[in-house]
Amino acid sequence: MHRCHPVPRVVLLSDARNDRRLESAISRLPRGSALVFRHYHLPHAARRTRFEALRRLCACRGVLLLTAGEARGWRADGRYGAVQDLGRSTGLRLATAHSLAEIGAAFRARASAILLSPVYPTRSHPGAPVLGPVRFSLMARRSPLPVIALGGMTKRRAARLPVWGWAAIDGLA
Repeated sequence: MHRCHPVPRVVLLSDARNDRRLESAISRLPRGSALVFRHYHLPHAARRTRFEALRRLCACRGVLLLTAGEARGWRADGRYGAVQDLGRSTGLRLATAHSLAEIGAAFRARASAILLSPVYPTRSHPGAPVLGPVRFSLMARRSPLPVIALGGMTKRRAARLPVWGWAAIDGLA
């Protein structure tokens, strides 16, 4: 498995809700953490400008910066998304997974780690079905890749799960 960077233990995902608090949130992240830059709410030019500003801050703070969506070719430390979205990207490759089949696909695609979700209910997907801690734990233990918990996560909840790390939108911003 090709890795330019170690798999982070803490991952902050950006979106329209936490955009105004990102600089503050990044300053609180431990070195070696990661920011997944999504910012789908911005038009392309504004998205690129915001990415560059956050890239400089992340570099100063020792935080990895990953792209998602239509941001290929930007100077990032890796990619985030469904297996088909990772393509042939280099660097850290964080794949999303919601089932054992998707965990297997991420492994075959040589992902660095998976973000397995949703563990708990989330504000970003209200009413969506969740794995729950028991089913999540059973799936995480079967993963050949490091598992990062996502979905309603906090540091305290993550400490109770068999995971490499945890990720959040609201829980870290």
